Amino acid sequence: MIHVIDNHLATENRPLLQSMFADRKRLFVDLYGWDVPVVDDHYEIDQFDNADTVYLIAVGADGSHEASLRLYPTVRPHMLGALFAHLCPFGVPVGEAIWESSRLCLPQRHGAARRRLLRNMLFTAAVDHALDRGIERYTGVIPDPFRKELLAFGWQAEPLGPAVRIPGGPIGAFMVHVGPDTPERLRWTGVYTRADAQVAA
Repeated sequence: MIHVIDNHLATENRPLLQSMFADRKRLFVDLYGWDVPVVDDHYEIDQFDNADTVYLIAVGADGSHEASLRLYPTVRPHMLGALFAHLCPFGVPVGEAIWESSRLCLPQRHGAARRRLLRNMLFTAAVDHALDRGIERYTGVIPDPFRKELLAFGWQAEPLGPAVRIPGGPIGAFMVHVGPDTPERLRWTGVYTRADAQVAA
């Protein structure tokens, strides 16, 4: 089941969020070697994990984190605008109906097939969340090989600039448009899996 969490301070959300932050540390810091903040040696938490953040979290039967995606309003200082604006030569898109997608966390312990299913569940939930909340576009920055895959999922999507090489490999910014036809577009490529993505507020 996918949980949508928009109150990170609620007591009932803390165990799940801690489980997510621990998985993010194991994936992004221990495995990928990202130079990002780590809290108490166990949790990957940065300045964009705050009261404005919405988390989409796939939750296992035991209540622990399986996979997650972070959503953030672009009208607030956000990662693409604050840290990677140089990836958008025509400017960073911002607005009330534009949100940033980041920190797609698919832990290695699941195996490739399970990670793909979890990814599709999270993208399905992100589309449904956008349609429910009036979000018209998602932006973000990701490794360029995955950007090419994401742009080919079937939804209306575009690169926001050329790929730029950094020590960990090339990265690039993207924007996807979300509208009433987006679920059907993503069904063409098997990404939209609404039947598998039960959403709990």
